[in-house]
Parts: sequence; structure tokens; C-alpha cells
Amino acid sequence: MNFHTRKWVKPEDLNPNGTLFGGSLLRWIDEEAAIYAIVQLGNQRVVTKYISEINFVSASRQGDIIELGITATEFGRTSITLTCEVRNKITRKSILTVERMVFVNLGEDGLPAPHGRTEILYVKDQFKDDVVVD
Repeated sequence: MNFHTRKWVKPEDLNPNGTLFGGSLLRWIDEEAAIYAIVQLGNQRVVTKYISEINFVSASRQGDIIELGITATEFGRTSITLTCEVRNKITRKSILTVERMVFVNLGEDGLPAPHGRTEILYVKDQFKDDVVVD
């Protein structure tokens, strides 16, 4: 799993206990997972369909730098399934895991549409057919 997105835990992200508010973290995860799905499916019209059990493993505190790791685990006809882990950037200690997040690809009519993808696209492969003009 690659960890690309990093967040700095700030005072506005904390709960009354002084630790990272779960709702803030889930918002970051949903946004990052949606962006990942958009890039993988090549379509900006994707929606969150399902998020499995969320396992909060440890707390994060103000000043921590956390990183989100997301990877595709399955491609359906109109969907993509992802897995996610959030960890502390410095200590590498796991903060949260989500086993399954399902996103659905939508057509222009707003209905589920086949995406035709069957494997993960990596950044280095996404633009290999593009022509560079000097």
C-alpha cells in the first residue's frame, strides 16, 4: 500500500478528549478514496456506495502528521473496491483501518455505468501515451 496523502492534525480537528475527531478523519478518508476512485476509473462521477467496519486502532493527537494509504482490491462492472489504512507518519503506528470501501461509477445520466477497468493504474502508466510538445 502506498501512502501519498498527509494531513497535519490541528486544533480544529480535535474532539473534547484532545485527540483526532473520528468524523474529521472519516471525511479525509472519503475524500481521498473518492479521488483515488476517480483517477482509477477515469471518471469524475463516482459515488461512495459502502464503507465497511471502521477499526480505530490508536489515537492521534494535535501536531501529529498522519498519512492515508489507499489501494484498489477489486474491480466490478460498475464499481471499484478499495482498502485503507491511516498511520502516524513519524512512528508508522496504525491509527485506523477500513477493509472495504466501494465506489460506483456513474454515467452522465447519474446511473451506474460500466467503467471497463480491470487493474490498478499507476501514475507512471496513466500518461504514457500522452505526447509531450516542446
